[in-house]
Amino acid sequence: MAAKPQAQRLLSLEIFRGLTVAGMIVVNTPGNNSGYAWLDHAPWNGCTPADLVFPFFLFIMGAAMAFSSPKTPARALKRAAILFALGLFLSAIPHYQLGSLRLLGVLQRIALCYLACSALEAFLNPRAEVSLTVFILFGYWLLMRSGGDLTVEGNLAAKLDRLLLGSHTYRSGPYDPEGILSTLPAVATTLMGLICGRGLRVPRDPEEKAAVLAGIGVFCAALGWLWGLWFPINKALWTSSYALWTGGLAAFLLADLYWLADIRGWKAWGRPFEALGVNAIAAYVLPILVLKAMVYTRFHGEQPRLWLCARLFETWLAPAFASAAFAFSYAALWTGVFVLLKRRGVSIKI
Repeated sequence: MAAKPQAQRLLSLEIFRGLTVAGMIVVNTPGNNSGYAWLDHAPWNGCTPADLVFPFFLFIMGAAMAFSSPKTPARALKRAAILFALGLFLSAIPHYQLGSLRLLGVLQRIALCYLACSALEAFLNPRAEVSLTVFILFGYWLLMRSGGDLTVEGNLAAKLDRLLLGSHTYRSGPYDPEGILSTLPAVATTLMGLICGRGLRVPRDPEEKAAVLAGIGVFCAALGWLWGLWFPINKALWTSSYALWTGGLAAFLLADLYWLADIRGWKAWGRPFEALGVNAIAAYVLPILVLKAMVYTRFHGEQPRLWLCARLFETWLAPAFASAAFAFSYAALWTGVFVLLKRRGVSIKI
């Protein structure tokens, strides 16, 4: 069993998590239906800035495991169960139709990856974790290449989702972007974060650790891009190339933030994001609950979201710019809420 280091706090990791949660809020909250393409997910193959948010969160979760206190199996299972139940609750709103309830989703995938990596990190050393990550990524590539084409309906992951989930997929479609088989490479993304987090725990010169982490990030991102020529970068399938590409970018960004906040001590700029980072799940769930209320209710005959965007931004901005302004303003509003909570010593953790 791998030894677990004593818990300590890494400010750059909290800032990175907060930046990622803010990105989640922005991506989830367009003000109208005319948003910029870079704030939306790629239709299929490809990677937009919006496609970086979820893998960054999983990477950060893995890295944080290297800095957290040991978790008993019962505690890890309880936390995963709460996250999964929260995901089901959000999926059920507003219709609560059990026959088409989406069983998997963002929080459900977070729960599964957390549970898997909590078990693995207790028994594997870093070398074994690297080997397992490589095995998962190559194994997934072989499975997907041998199990059909890589189209929306013809890929192996979609076939498995239709077989096992039936109508309980995203919008009852032909596949689920957080489906069963594609959770495997998502676990590999989380393991990449755990491996990098362990690297930052090594007793070595901090500048050297930042440089090594940045180099690993560049190498993985480049390898992911190259692999994408044969196995396209695709978030919905969480292809192995996508896992490497996004994991590499996450490692590089963490190295930069580590250098800025933990080595150079430039912390003030990151305090608002730290407030989001220490309450990450609450900062994800609460804005979604309010957003659902703004989408599924009516004010003067239209969605409150559309009504607000039209009156606050569309009177002086082009529609796409107004949509982005609404999304960033919504993220800034929630950042302010969690800054105030942090100042009052209030913490909402799962």
